[in-house]
Amino acid sequence: MNSSLSSAATPLVSVVLPAWNAAHTLGAALQSLLDQRPSPHGPVPEFEVVVVDDGSADDTRQLLEHWRSAHLLGNRLRPLYLPHGGIVAALNAGLVAARGPLVARMDADDTAHPHRLASQTAHLYGNEHIDLSATCVAFGGDRELAHGFAHFVDWHNSQLSHEQISRARFRDTPVCHTSVMFRRQCVEKWGAYCDGDFAEDWEIWLRWLHQGAVMEKLPEQMLVWNDAPTRATRADRRYAREACDRLRAVWLARWLEQNNPFHPHVWVVGGGRVARQRLAPLWGHGPIPAAYIDIDPHKIGNRIRGVAVMGRSALPPAGQCCILNALTAHGAAEEASQWLTEAGHQPGQFLIV
Repeated sequence: MNSSLSSAATPLVSVVLPAWNAAHTLGAALQSLLDQRPSPHGPVPEFEVVVVDDGSADDTRQLLEHWRSAHLLGNRLRPLYLPHGGIVAALNAGLVAARGPLVARMDADDTAHPHRLASQTAHLYGNEHIDLSATCVAFGGDRELAHGFAHFVDWHNSQLSHEQISRARFRDTPVCHTSVMFRRQCVEKWGAYCDGDFAEDWEIWLRWLHQGAVMEKLPEQMLVWNDAPTRATRADRRYAREACDRLRAVWLARWLEQNNPFHPHVWVVGGGRVARQRLAPLWGHGPIPAAYIDIDPHKIGNRIRGVAVMGRSALPPAGQCCILNALTAHGAAEEASQWLTEAGHQPGQFLIV
C-alpha cells in the first residue's frame, strides 16, 4: 500500500461510532482515534469519524460540539444527531452517512490501538479476497469479577483464520463487533444491520458468512473491549441466552440443509440440560437428533423426548454422520473435539455449537 492512500481527497475509512448517553467515555474513544499512527504494515489512511448521537440525554452533544469547534479531529469528525431509535437505527444511519469504501466499527466506550486503522486498511488492501478484517482485543475489565466475559474474550482471540471464524460462528459471535473493518460493498451485496429480537452483530455475521463473506482476524490486540456496567449484553433481552439460541437455530438449520449429507439427522454430543436448551429451537427448523452422546453414566440409557442418550462408543464411524458438539462447560467442547478428531472425524463433519 503506498502513501497516496493517506492523501485522498475523500476518506478511505469511515469510522461508524454510535453513542447514547456516552459523555463519560466518548472523549477517550475519540482521543484514541486522534492518536492513530502509521503501523509497520502501512500509513494511517485518510479517515472520518461518523458519531451517531442516538438521542442522548446527557452531555454527549456538548462534548461532540466541543471537539468539533476546537478542531481536535480537524474536518474528520462528522456528528449526526438523531432522536433515540436504538443501536440498529444508529448503525444504519452511520452507514448511510459514511463516505469511505472501508467502514470501521467502534463503540463510545472502547479505545483503539494507535496502529488499528493503518493495520486493518493494509490487511484489506493487501488481501483483496478478504471482505472483513477483525482484530484480537484486550479485555478491559476485572478478570476476577468478570471471568466469564474474560474467557469469552480469550476464545474470541483464538479464532483467527477464515476457516476458524466460519466454523465457530454457531458457537457465538466469532468476531468482536467493534474491532471490525469491512468493505462497504459487503453492505451493498448482503445487506445492512437488521432490527429484531436478536443480537444485531451476530445476525449480520451469520448472514454474511452464509452468503460467502471471507473474514480474517489480525493476531494483534488493536482494541480495548471494555466490560462496562452498561454493556448491552448484560440487560438487553436481544442478547439473552434464549434470543441467541433462536438466532443460532435459524442459521444453523440453513447451513445443515446445505452441508449435511445425512440431513435431516444429526448426532449431538452433550445430553445435559444446557446442551438441550441450547439446541431446542433447532428442532423446529427441520433437523432431527439421531441420538445424544454423553459420558455421564447417570444420563446414558435415558431418553430425551424419545431420543436415546448413548455412550461415546455408540457414535457412528467417521464419515457416516454429522455431529453437533453442544458441550458448554469450560474446556468440555475442546476435549470432545479432540476426541472426535482422534476418532477420525474431520473438521467439516462436526461443529461446535
